[in-house]
Amino acid sequence: MDALQLLTQRRSIPKLLAPAPQGDALENMIAAGLRAPDHGALTPWEFVVATGEGLDKLSAILKRAAEADDEEAAVIEKAANAPYRAPMVITVIARTKQHDKVPLIEQHISAGCAAQAMQMAAVAQGFQGFWRTGKWAYHPVVRESFGVTGDDEIVGFLYVGTPDCTAAGVPKRDTAKYVSYL
Repeated sequence: MDALQLLTQRRSIPKLLAPAPQGDALENMIAAGLRAPDHGALTPWEFVVATGEGLDKLSAILKRAAEADDEEAAVIEKAANAPYRAPMVITVIARTKQHDKVPLIEQHISAGCAAQAMQMAAVAQGFQGFWRTGKWAYHPVVRESFGVTGDDEIVGFLYVGTPDCTAAGVPKRDTAKYVSYL
């Protein structure tokens, strides 16, 4: 798959199995994330990789968040099971820095670009993934568990693994609805 096809045909695959990327494949994903646009070379990101026991820890964090909100048992169970939808979950965190020329929004967007780059690097190597946030990404229990404070944000959970289904077709979009020219 060439780079243009990778970008224009991207689809999330929600059914993922082992194996997850490891070794060089995982390093390539991380290297791609580290090449995200980064005004001021602030590297405003952190990637927390969870596999195996790490998924159990993430499950416990999400369960604690749901319990803290006094959610119904079904919601608590769904939160606890969420990490097991893939053999790897990478939590992407925007670690911001005060800077005169680089506003916080640019740093958050940069972390989002890093997540996208890692997802595309996974696909380029034969893996697949999907990016989720949801209310747990913003929950105080989850933020505290990942040491996210102040203006820092969890920009998403990147689920990664080997595809267990074929992606749906890419929807056609009328570019005229989304593009204008000065």
